[in-house]
Amino acid sequence: MEWKNKKILVTGGASFISSHLIDLLFERGTQKIRVVDNLSSGKLENIQHYIDAGKIEFHEKDLLCPGVAQEMVKDIDVVFHLAADHGGRGYVDLHQAACATNLALDGIFIKAAYDAGVEKFIFASSGCVYPNNLQTDPNESFYLTEEMVGPPYDADNTYGWAKLMAEITLKAYYKDYGMKSVSCRFFTVYGERGVENHAVMAMIARAFIKQNPFELWGTGEQIRNWTYVKDIVEGIIICAEKVDDGSAINLGTMERIKVIDAAKEVLRYTGHKAEIKLLPDKPTGPYNRVADNSLAKRILDWQPKVKFIDGLHCTIDWYYKTKNVAEVKKIFARMLTER
Repeated sequence: MEWKNKKILVTGGASFISSHLIDLLFERGTQKIRVVDNLSSGKLENIQHYIDAGKIEFHEKDLLCPGVAQEMVKDIDVVFHLAADHGGRGYVDLHQAACATNLALDGIFIKAAYDAGVEKFIFASSGCVYPNNLQTDPNESFYLTEEMVGPPYDADNTYGWAKLMAEITLKAYYKDYGMKSVSCRFFTVYGERGVENHAVMAMIARAFIKQNPFELWGTGEQIRNWTYVKDIVEGIIICAEKVDDGSAINLGTMERIKVIDAAKEVLRYTGHKAEIKLLPDKPTGPYNRVADNSLAKRILDWQPKVKFIDGLHCTIDWYYKTKNVAEVKKIFARMLTER
């Protein structure tokens, strides 16, 4: 795809992943990008330099408000839809009604894009679409392949169900109307500009404010495949270039990282000496969630380049250089369960 002449819309464009996607789109030759974000969790500072330079047409609006979706997709060729009511595990578990609004948001926005004749629709999906019952044994060397999503379906909370319904909707729009799309299933993304309501960033924040005991939600035995944000956004763009039929593609590393091992590395690298206190009664999510990325390797020629330990160190370095201890202490407890 020739990005230079494409009219692009990024929804939720001031957020963590979206801002990195925007960086890469400009590197690939994009001239100007329209961004819509209600700033409920996104930070304008992530893209302010582009706004100031006239490279981003920014709209602080809510896509759920009447007429906004239709206004935003007007004259657009390619949509990257990353806007959602979302957060970390504490938010997803404890704010079911809020996450359910994504069902309406995605349905309204997909129809608006089709009605406007959008050429390509790229959707930010999630590993939360996979059945919970498949992800219970951390001792099993198990990887989620795309077809395992179901039927039967058993998504992770209303957040996962909304992502799954949007995937199914996009497949239907391709089958019935020929609308080109792809769903990118993200797996536990971390990196610079990440926020403290996600596990890796929360661990880094705990070390930064010198929390002792160092609290860790769950038993510590949970398995994750944390994927560096720069790898994720590269995968998104390649999906946009190569997949048209509404398929869903796993974007994630196949590294199996135990939560407690990640915490120990955070403590080691930061030099924070603290006792780890496990909190098994806190929200933990599935105990064995790791993507199989063989489909992305085969059809996209994509796989993550950054090993977890290297990405973790880069993220810690960024966090320690850019954050203020007093400010992090002030927001940290709230961020664990909020946006």
